[in-house]
Amino acid sequence: MSSTQSPQSLTETSTLKVGDLAPDFTLPTAKGEKITLSDFRGKKNVVLAFFPFAFSSTCSAQMPSYEAELERFKSYDTEVIGVSTDSRHALTAWAKQYQLTFPLLSDFYPHAAVAQKYGVMHELGMPERALFVIDKEGKIRWIHVHRPIGEAPDNEELFEVLRKL
Repeated sequence: MSSTQSPQSLTETSTLKVGDLAPDFTLPTAKGEKITLSDFRGKKNVVLAFFPFAFSSTCSAQMPSYEAELERFKSYDTEVIGVSTDSRHALTAWAKQYQLTFPLLSDFYPHAAVAQKYGVMHELGMPERALFVIDKEGKIRWIHVHRPIGEAPDNEELFEVLRKL
């Protein structure tokens, strides 16, 4: 397998690296509620999971895998939050189809501002498949930008990071 075909993980983005304070944001959920990242400070770790498109095959495997492991995430005092540039309406339909109960945030307007702030906009105009582990103090403890974008990352690697917090 050539290096362009083997999975790669970037440990920083064009704007962020491990140890940085996670940029704050407020985005609407699929249900129309607002979530602000800094509201979790001092309370929970956060796995911020950027994904390209609701209803795509890889995303439709990746996000339900987090749903299946929600109790395990909770055991690490961790909130899972999905972020895409899909509209709230698309996220609502997708969450219903796959029975996703964790927050899905729409970074649709204005112009994927959060994905850009986190340095994970793909050249094709959607977010990269990227994971950020943010500790209770709001610091980024792990960045995983998964390549190739069409493959889902390994959840066990994510849980290994959470075990160390």
